Amino acid sequence: MGKRKRVVEGDGLGLKRVLKSTTHSFEKRAKIGNRGPVTLQIIAGTYERVLHGISATILNEQHGTASTESSIEFADTFLFSAHASAVRCLALSPPSKSDKVTLASGSSDQTINIYRISARRPLQKVGRETPLPSSGGRKIVENPKNKELGSLQHHAASINALKFPTRSKLLSGSGDSTIGVARTRDWTVLSSIKVPVPKAHGRPSGDTAPLGGTPAGVNDFAIHPSLKLMVSVSRGERCMRLWNLVTGKKAGVLNFDKNLLQAVGEGRWGRGEGLKVEWNKQGEEFVVSFEKAVAVFGLDSKPKGVIKTSPVSKIHQVHFVDLEVDDSTSANTLAASTEDGRIIFFSTGPDQAPDPPHQIPVCPAIGQIGGGGERSGNRIKDFEFLTVQWKHDVPRAPLVVTGSSDGAIGVWSLDLLFSLGESRPLGHAVDDSNGINGKHDDQPTSGAMPEIGRLLGKYETGNRITCLKAFVLLETIDQEDIASPITNDGMETNGGAEITSDDS
Repeated sequence: MGKRKRVVEGDGLGLKRVLKSTTHSFEKRAKIGNRGPVTLQIIAGTYERVLHGISATILNEQHGTASTESSIEFADTFLFSAHASAVRCLALSPPSKSDKVTLASGSSDQTINIYRISARRPLQKVGRETPLPSSGGRKIVENPKNKELGSLQHHAASINALKFPTRSKLLSGSGDSTIGVARTRDWTVLSSIKVPVPKAHGRPSGDTAPLGGTPAGVNDFAIHPSLKLMVSVSRGERCMRLWNLVTGKKAGVLNFDKNLLQAVGEGRWGRGEGLKVEWNKQGEEFVVSFEKAVAVFGLDSKPKGVIKTSPVSKIHQVHFVDLEVDDSTSANTLAASTEDGRIIFFSTGPDQAPDPPHQIPVCPAIGQIGGGGERSGNRIKDFEFLTVQWKHDVPRAPLVVTGSSDGAIGVWSLDLLFSLGESRPLGHAVDDSNGINGKHDDQPTSGAMPEIGRLLGKYETGNRITCLKAFVLLETIDQEDIASPITNDGMETNGGAEITSDDS
């Protein structure tokens, strides 16, 4: 005689709570437990108008970090024919309770496409996937949960920037000098922030541009972690604009003064416009990227430093890097990708005394990846910084995913410690007594810049990459594990009351 099912009295939501608590428990184990192979989901936007999804599985690890002997396997997960023109930008939302991620892509065809991407690996065992037939000899592991939802067409020009401040809102910056705010629940456009169109000034008499054809449009914008303030930069403007997101109105205009423009290499005939803008996660400082340099600003909106590459190269993307070193987080590290295929790390920490005093100080470079024999050889258009918890008793291991114009995607393992005379944690400036970081010279040199990362693997997509996003896939939940009784896991039911889990 079989055992009778136990009937849980209460409000009838016992099963839902069991499933919810089980899902939460699996997520918790994925974060702090001993993990096996780690899988990254990489999405690349291309000039060829397609979205290319690739999974990268790192199979081996040593001492909690990806070792030089680590093997990595790439597989195609999806290939969406997304737009009628080149893809310009991508955005990923935080994962939902159902382990789904919303992907938004913007293009020169004035449309925003919306996709639903699974945040978990396909329900297959690693090493036992059945590759789908492929004429190109590439491994294909398709996830049926990845699908297209629709498109938004509320802009009248190319889409230049997309951001998900929360799961419920999508902000988009366009060449029509507007920033749209859409609600993700029903994809209704709630409002549109109008950015002033700059006036034409200093144009040559022989310019044949039509009326209203002067450079205009939002290049990029960044939202403060408090979700109350936004900074935007536009074409044809030598300034940045502050916006109050509570009222949706302009909060101020900060012009780039002459000293700052000279420090970043934008002379009299330079455009002088900001191309990228980024806040750090603490909201204590932000950066504005120009063509060949980056300006660092504090909360008072005054420049506190300038970042220059050596040798001088065009900067394509900038991101703040948060590294956990000795149970503390270093928030004063900025990474910049360059035209010559490098990612250079700079320290934007405490203010340093400039020499001479009236000049803006130059932030020191602390290391790079891609500058040695493993240099990608082509410009890095975009990159993503990820951290992976290999084991619960070791620090989180940093990974860098890069996308180049030649179609190559690289996965790099970043060293927390590097050697330059003595071991120093990443985030601390190296000794600049010889002036290698440009403190004593007009242009910095790269004489002793250390390599602080190693290439784990490279994948050729065959398409020219314009933008890139990546995230770490969660562990797969088997259906039989969800349906099985939950015992000896620190959870208990109490007459239909809410199920709790022991954090210990």
